[in-house]
Amino acid sequence: MDFGFLDFLTLIGALGFFIYGMKIMSEGIQKAAGSSLRRILSAMTSTRFFGLGTGFLITCLIQSSSATTVMVVSFVNAGLLSLTESIGVIMGANIGTTVTAWLVSLFGFKFKIAHFALPILAVGFPMIFSNKAKLKSWGEFIIGFALLFMGLDALKSAVPDIKGNPEAVAFIADFANMGILSTLMFVLIGSILTVVVQSSSAAMAITLVLCNQGVIPLDVAAAIVLGENIGTTITANLAAAVANIHAKRAAMAHLIFNVFGVIWVVIIFHPFLSLIEYLWIPFHNMLQSINPEFVKSETEMQLSLFHTTFNIINSLLLIWFVNKIAAIVTRLVPSKGDDEEFGLEYISTGIMATPELSLIEAQKETAKFGKIVQKMNGFVKELVTEQDNKKMSKMLARVKKYEDITDRLEQDVADYLTKISEGEMSESTSLKVRGMLGIVGDLERIGDIYYQMSKGLERKNEEKVWFTPEQRKNIIDMFDLVESTLETMCENLATDYSAVSMTKAKELEMALNKYRKAIRKEHFVSVEKGDYNFQSAAIYSDLYNSLEKVGDHTINVTEGITGEH
Repeated sequence: MDFGFLDFLTLIGALGFFIYGMKIMSEGIQKAAGSSLRRILSAMTSTRFFGLGTGFLITCLIQSSSATTVMVVSFVNAGLLSLTESIGVIMGANIGTTVTAWLVSLFGFKFKIAHFALPILAVGFPMIFSNKAKLKSWGEFIIGFALLFMGLDALKSAVPDIKGNPEAVAFIADFANMGILSTLMFVLIGSILTVVVQSSSAAMAITLVLCNQGVIPLDVAAAIVLGENIGTTITANLAAAVANIHAKRAAMAHLIFNVFGVIWVVIIFHPFLSLIEYLWIPFHNMLQSINPEFVKSETEMQLSLFHTTFNIINSLLLIWFVNKIAAIVTRLVPSKGDDEEFGLEYISTGIMATPELSLIEAQKETAKFGKIVQKMNGFVKELVTEQDNKKMSKMLARVKKYEDITDRLEQDVADYLTKISEGEMSESTSLKVRGMLGIVGDLERIGDIYYQMSKGLERKNEEKVWFTPEQRKNIIDMFDLVESTLETMCENLATDYSAVSMTKAKELEMALNKYRKAIRKEHFVSVEKGDYNFQSAAIYSDLYNSLEKVGDHTINVTEGITGEH
């Protein structure tokens, strides 16, 4: 067998061609039908069985279980799906991803669909120059579909002729006769193959090509497919390692689900293959009645049947234990639940397939940001009355730590929003991005104001400056008024932006301004009378003016939500 370096590069190029076609096809359909898919996902997950069906349906449409999982994670982040509901959808996505194998085995080997690839490209190519975003996306889908089968055709041609090499065939046969050890070894090979090519669909296509060319028998191919089911979850877990807590939990649930399935199938591997042979007889007859071309080469068809049967049975077994799986992954991947340790909880490292999905993550992170600055109001309020130096030092350090967190949150959320704005989006989405950039800027400035207030109170303590009971009461009352404005702001940040009204926020801001005006007037009268010294007066006026500025920023945030800012 003559297989040189150039042949190896040709094989890798053919594989890349296939993966690229799948990527273009998947992204095109997501853009074209993104809003519809999200409506389906949010409406059809009321029960675990609906979730299973929804995951299957969406993955059949977009031909990517990874994209479905990403969509599910963003819905969990937004509170539109629970972790339990999301596990059902991921199970359905596992079944849906087997459709790719059927497409490849039915059309990629039985018909010379690659011959029609150029005419298909001719249909899709003009569409990508359309001014209509949806038509352009459908054009991308059509081009991706053509490239996928062109890539598969190239892959078939690039795979070396191992059949003509008795030594290589004997080598594979030797390893295939070691009982359960052989099964485990080929499971491992399938896992490694999927991790290397970063796509279970591409790994499945390679396995189908090897089956079609008679390089590997059905039992070896089936073990490799089991490994691919584990490999795709390893890839997802590696990607989730730097992502948010919800992505980690979804990836871990996927891993537990698939590993459990592989374990029980490996234990009954040969009886399970016998079941596939039994199911193949009526299936073979049905396909033959449709088109005799479908059953010319049976091994890859039986492999597709194995892949689908395994995922359906595994889903039907585990669908009853989704609550248990959710409890296990929550225990395995606990939430820090602590603002003291900085970390983006909702925004993952990658941008979602559509800007709207990305905005769901950014909105959730911004709502958390609002809660952090709200806590700072309570910390600084405590500093006003605290007299113990040790406790005061701890509180001051805490305010400084939170101010650092607000700086980093603003930077990271703003960077994420900037990346979203680099892609194609509607005018309404563009307005939301601009509004959210303004919101995170206002939240960061609130953090700065509280830090400056804490420094003023630290100076007051060091210089032994005391407030009168009336000053202390006025400032505490103003902190309480600001707390109400912050509470309303946080409620608005956590609500669907289209449902937010300015009414309550404006009423609270007017009440805050009125109160600040009243105590400011009293303050000038007291200074004229000499009721308290200059240092006390300066720190006192700084505090009530700073609190009024916090109120201004909270109303700016609500204006950013409603689009009035």
